[in-house]
Amino acid sequence: MAGSADIEKLSAEVAERVKARLIGRDAPAGMTVPVGVSGRHMHLTREVLEHLFGKGCRLTKLRDLSQPGEFAAAETVTIVGPSGRAIEGVRILGPTRKYTQIELARSDGIRLGIDLPIRRTGDLAGTPGVTVVGPAGTAVLAQGAIRATRHIHMTPADAARLGLADGEVVRARVGGPSGLTFDNVLIRVSDGYALDFHLDTDDANAAGLQTGDLVEIIP
Repeated sequence: MAGSADIEKLSAEVAERVKARLIGRDAPAGMTVPVGVSGRHMHLTREVLEHLFGKGCRLTKLRDLSQPGEFAAAETVTIVGPSGRAIEGVRILGPTRKYTQIELARSDGIRLGIDLPIRRTGDLAGTPGVTVVGPAGTAVLAQGAIRATRHIHMTPADAARLGLADGEVVRARVGGPSGLTFDNVLIRVSDGYALDFHLDTDDANAAGLQTGDLVEIIP
């Protein structure tokens, strides 16, 4: 049996590995940001919402998201791609927007038979379309399916503290056994944002990240 000294040593090693995984061994505390893993989801217009769920439909809030005013809705849809294969239970996020956009991971695109482009939110020209099936109707979208650009939301105060600017592109480093550095991370600054690093499930799984973990920003 392990003695108390062995248990104490093991506990210290585990704590050190966890710390390294979250912020990296040399990460300055002021340059770390929390992670928000973004699962596959859909933003839609009022028109598309009513087409899929019925006239007069209002989204039902399931839970608040990290960004103020945004929420995960109880409503979900099924996405069908050119491969003929489908992904069920794709969550709708509210409130409704001026455009319809489906955010998926690369593995989702492979399943659906789509080569998903990496785009900033709202930059949808020339993106592939999908068929969306709801309980009241089906929408055949000509465009709107993307892999979202990795991005960090922050307030102007956060940007000033970190020495960053809206539209700047940085790297985000993850420490620990699955450590890696994400390139091409877009900085998005607004008074209406909360500090959060958004990345999709494929990227998060590759780095062993979960919502609430911390990463280091490298300008």
